Amino acid sequence: MKLNYQVQGEGQPLLILHGLFGMLQNWGAQTKALADQFQVITVDMRNHGRSPHSAEISYPLMAADLRLLINDLGYDKVDLLGHSMGGKAAMQLACEANSPIARLIVADIAPVSYPNHHSGVFAGLKSVDTQTLKSRQEADRILAEHIPEASVRAFLLTNLFRDGEHFGWRMNLAALDQQYTEISRAPQLQQPFEGPTLFIKGGNSDYIVADYQQEILRWFPKATYKIIAETGHWPHAEKAELFTSVVRRFLSDKTE
Repeated sequence: MKLNYQVQGEGQPLLILHGLFGMLQNWGAQTKALADQFQVITVDMRNHGRSPHSAEISYPLMAADLRLLINDLGYDKVDLLGHSMGGKAAMQLACEANSPIARLIVADIAPVSYPNHHSGVFAGLKSVDTQTLKSRQEADRILAEHIPEASVRAFLLTNLFRDGEHFGWRMNLAALDQQYTEISRAPQLQQPFEGPTLFIKGGNSDYIVADYQQEILRWFPKATYKIIAETGHWPHAEKAELFTSVVRRFLSDKTE
C-alpha cells in the first residue's frame, strides 16, 4: 500500500509512526523541532489519515507498507520512531530479515499482546452518526457519554472532517473495529534487532511494565530505557519538549 506521508528537513532520515486513531499531524511538534537536524518523514498508517483504506490489517502488512515507502524514497537505512500501534509496526519491521532500520525508538508499547483498552472509544465513535451530525461540538457531546477524558476526545476529533453537507472519519473505523484483535496482538517478530534501541515509557502508563522486560530484551538485546515522569500513554504529546530532547539525545549519541 502506498502511504500518505510528509517530509521536512534534511539529514539522516527519521521515519515517525503514529498510534491507533492517529495521523501524521499528531507529530507536528516533534517534526518542527527535529527538522533542523534530521529529514523527518511522518506517515499516515493504513486505514488512518489520508492513507488508503483496506479490510486487512496486520503488523506484517504495516511493515510491508513501510518497506515500500522507504524503498520509494530511495533509502537503504532509516531511523524509526513509533508510538503504540506504530511502535509495534516499527518493531515488526526492525525484526524482519534485511531490515532497513538503523536505530529504533519505541514509545510506550512492548512486543506483547494487550487486552482490549479501547472498548469505550469504539463505542463512542460508533455512536456518532456522521450523516446526521451537525457540528463538532455535537460530536464531542456524544463521545463524552463514553469517553470522559476531554483530551482523548480532542485527539479523536482530529479525525473528523466535513465533506459537503456531511461529516466523516478519516480513519477506517469499520476495519479498525473488526480487526482490533490483530492490532492488540504482539507483532510477529522473526529475528532479534541488533541495532541501538530506545524504549520510552510514560511514567504513569501501564503499557510497559517490569514483566515485559524479558520479552523486550529477547528481541532487542541493545535496548535502553527512558521514563518520562508524570505522563501517560502519550508522552510525546503530554511533555513534547522533553520527549523531543530524549529522542534527539539518543539519535545524536555517536557511541550508539
